[in-house]
Amino acid sequence: MELKFFKIPVCVGDVTLRVAQGHFATRNSHTNYFIDVTNQQSCLREAEAVAQQLAQKSLAYTMVDTILCMDGTRVIGACLARQLTQGGYRSINAGREIYLLRENLSSNGQLIFRDNARFMLEGKNVLILLASITTGGTVEKGMRCVRYYGGKVAGVASIYSHLGEVGGMPVVSLFNTGDLPGYASYSPEACPLCRQGLEVDAVVDTYGYSKL
Repeated sequence: MELKFFKIPVCVGDVTLRVAQGHFATRNSHTNYFIDVTNQQSCLREAEAVAQQLAQKSLAYTMVDTILCMDGTRVIGACLARQLTQGGYRSINAGREIYLLRENLSSNGQLIFRDNARFMLEGKNVLILLASITTGGTVEKGMRCVRYYGGKVAGVASIYSHLGEVGGMPVVSLFNTGDLPGYASYSPEACPLCRQGLEVDAVVDTYGYSKL
């Protein structure tokens, strides 16, 4: 069955959210919404709109040395670094240099960084940037990795978050569950949609969805 996408009736600045309802499987959970952030990840204009809104939130008052771009958010991360460091902007990072790191997974799925990239983490204030947060598992993996390499987690930011905080760290997001009526996330073992015999519509990961 073809997924039916629609934009939710909530805008944050120039940022809108495109979603589809159904039964979706991610690596860590099953959900009843698929949140499509392809345009924000890939289109410069939309990435800049996301970055502008995130910068206007509490991130303007967070010291950031490095942005760890997970979930394919490197374009947004570059725009956010520019927003936070540009002259004349009301940010404590104005005029500073911010490094960008994208996630690097080993063959067994562990988040790792090569020796030549360690200086961007050691002793640095690291902002973890994601497209969306559902269970918090990916965020926690990023937090553990940053701390392993000697960095400090300065904040967590995303376009959408199901959680208000992860590991005691508040999440700065543009959209949350209050914007998606009836949004739910379940562990695969406790998914009521599976128990009702409803087939999974699509498998979802960082790169999008694949219909089944």
